[in-house]
Amino acid sequence: MKIALCSTVVPFVHGGARQIVDWLEPLLLEHGHQVERVDLPEVDSPELLYRQMSAFRWIDVEAADRIICFRPQSHLIQHPHKVLWFIHHVRVFYDLWDTPYRWFPDDDRHRAIRAAVHAADTHALGEAKAVFTNSQVVSDRLERYNGVDSEVLYPPIFDPDRFSFEHFNDEIVYVARVEEPKRQVLLVEAMAHVKTAVRLRISGTTPGRDYPAQIDRRIDELGLRSRVIFENRWVHEDEKARQLAQCLAAAYLPLDEDSYGYSTLEAAHSFKPILTTSDSGGVLEFVAHGDTGLVVEPTPLALAGAMDRLFQDRLATERMGRAAHARINELGIDWSRVIERLLA
Repeated sequence: MKIALCSTVVPFVHGGARQIVDWLEPLLLEHGHQVERVDLPEVDSPELLYRQMSAFRWIDVEAADRIICFRPQSHLIQHPHKVLWFIHHVRVFYDLWDTPYRWFPDDDRHRAIRAAVHAADTHALGEAKAVFTNSQVVSDRLERYNGVDSEVLYPPIFDPDRFSFEHFNDEIVYVARVEEPKRQVLLVEAMAHVKTAVRLRISGTTPGRDYPAQIDRRIDELGLRSRVIFENRWVHEDEKARQLAQCLAAAYLPLDEDSYGYSTLEAAHSFKPILTTSDSGGVLEFVAHGDTGLVVEPTPLALAGAMDRLFQDRLATERMGRAAHARINELGIDWSRVIERLLA
């Protein structure tokens, strides 16, 4: 079968939405399919978005037997056999409209753009032969905003065997893209309240400079430089696997995340529990408090208490790590299932 994998990218920004396509492509090739990548640059700017969306309707991929679309707004591409593995909306026009993450005014012009985006999305989603999502959170949004039914198809990671367990040291690690919605600074502030010798390691890259500077500033203001390591850089996969194999636990604190996040899954493959917050969205489909990790209120004091608990009760930490690993199979997170459903 000739399959076109269609998605959008923000130039020079790498994350899970790119990886899901990167990892699916070689597996489809192994199954004997011909694969073509169609990566379209897109920036979620109100001034550019609708023009970009209009252009996507003119893209010709008729040579493919099937197209699979991922990141928005690639689902606007027309094809007689279009399948969606829908990652998220352009969220600033959906669930993030009434939040501080909307960087433009709530006025007639932008409300008109939002209405046009909703209408175009709903129409294009209705063209698909099948709609899959990466989490129940995203499926619920599709139903709420677009009236579209979908099936949750949890994304695995590529080559999970590279992750393993070695031991428990004193570090909680947070490896993810460094940006405000991931809330790394909240974990730094929690470190000012811990009562044990627990340590924190934050790693990841960012397209901007302001938020990393804020993290660095808080580390210095709170006098935590000897107990918090912040590495604003890309962490090689082998290094990340080693950190997870040796750490005490992993942290992932996004605000209303679209899915459980690869950071969560990587920790689970390493038999480590995950520390998260009660407002982390899709992460809560994987992390259950006291079972596969700890779920607390998004405050420095609550996080500090959870970090101390992970440090002090190593038997419970080990038990939660084993349960996190078992949760992978419980949710059916497997590439063979992904390929079976996408090609059904």
